[in-house]
Amino acid sequence: MMQVERTGILMDNLGFVCGASAIGAGLAMIAGLGPGIGEGYCGGKAVEAIGRQPEASGAVTKQMIIGDALAETTGIYSLIIALLLMYANPFIGNFK
Repeated sequence: MMQVERTGILMDNLGFVCGASAIGAGLAMIAGLGPGIGEGYCGGKAVEAIGRQPEASGAVTKQMIIGDALAETTGIYSLIIALLLMYANPFIGNFK
């Protein structure tokens, strides 16, 4: 097993991969902010549109739900990436 020593800290490759995976999982979860902001903005604009034209509430609600579902897939994908990096990491098998 190869070990790297810098500034007096000894770290092997497995430790580096686990640390980098934890950082990657955290960065992947930052992608969860986008869908939350987008869905809130979409909901607010839908309420504004229904307030202006109450007769179009069915069409506006339908389009809002479709848009929210598409935006939520980004958050779900980032959650899947984070879970894979934390619990089913494909990179760890190279160092065991």
